[in-house]
Amino acid sequence: MSTTLFTPYTIRSLTIPNRIWMAAMCQYSAAPDGDASGAPTDWHFAHLAARATGGAGLIITEATAVSPEGRISPYDLGIWNDTQVAAFQRITSFLKAQGTVPAIQLAHAGRKASTERTWVDRGRQIAPDEPHGWRPVAPSAIPFASTSTRPDELTEEQVGGIVQQFADAARRALEAGFQAAEIHGAHGYLIHQFLSPYSNHRTDAYGGSFEGRIRFALEVVDAVRAVWPEELPVFFRISATDWLTENPEDDREGWTSDDTVRLAKLLRDHGVDLMDVSTGGNVPDAKVEVGPGYQVPFAEPVRNETGMPVAAVGLITDPIQAQDILATGKADAVLLGRELLRNPYWPRHAATELGRRVSTPVQYHRA
Repeated sequence: MSTTLFTPYTIRSLTIPNRIWMAAMCQYSAAPDGDASGAPTDWHFAHLAARATGGAGLIITEATAVSPEGRISPYDLGIWNDTQVAAFQRITSFLKAQGTVPAIQLAHAGRKASTERTWVDRGRQIAPDEPHGWRPVAPSAIPFASTSTRPDELTEEQVGGIVQQFADAARRALEAGFQAAEIHGAHGYLIHQFLSPYSNHRTDAYGGSFEGRIRFALEVVDAVRAVWPEELPVFFRISATDWLTENPEDDREGWTSDDTVRLAKLLRDHGVDLMDVSTGGNVPDAKVEVGPGYQVPFAEPVRNETGMPVAAVGLITDPIQAQDILATGKADAVLLGRELLRNPYWPRHAATELGRRVSTPVQYHRA
């Protein structure tokens, strides 16, 4: 099915004005402690508002933690209390006023939690006995890297508690005004850690076989879908591969593209409406082949083999490139990250280049 960047997209009862969407990108700019911990600030408002006035059809917030311990860094956003809900309401209200759909990415960092901001010591992990540090948790007590803190292995009871945290976070996200919820199952964070045999060495019901390793992901989806309105969509961000099977010189076992397709079929049956297909993040020394649109080939089989709508990511920078991804049926939408940091008005420039139009704020009509 041919699509176009500027054709509205309806998913459940939600119509998104175009197919140019903003990917979640951490800003590490929330207060690390105190009453305002995890709440969006003026920086977050300006950052997201600029991309809304720039014409993005849907904006996904950065990874927003379902608990304090689920943050990647102490400076991450969170959605575990009412203070955060109230702060988000200002942002979602503005995005909607610009015709942009506000979406939230619900996340738990697992063993990759408790890190510095990326521009401080290259985002090193903060030790549990340091200020603003804590001990991460994971499906198995395996550190992310040789210099990382050894995480505590979650008990089955603790796993159930985190499932409930995702549900509670989704309920708050709805109150905060979000219209789509994305579950973060990618980039080596907690759900991905459960999915991959590289990081999940459990022998109980949450490990071992494919069915065991995906159990946590399905439970999170079911819990979120149970509290999220039937008329609004749930997305799932997946790392389609750990980049191990693509390297013939690497014999380690990891999550694969075939696994992703297999999981996507089940996620569809559990109420997920769209797969946001990325790659990597779980194996620190994996060999990754990077180039323009390098992750798009992993989105295409999910769409073709499951019938599930997909959004493609990964060095999508040119309007003709983005249009071609949609027109050739590789994806239903494109998610831009760094390109929208460089140019918040990329959708407007793309519309001009392709002879189309996007909604313009009335304040800019003289421009």
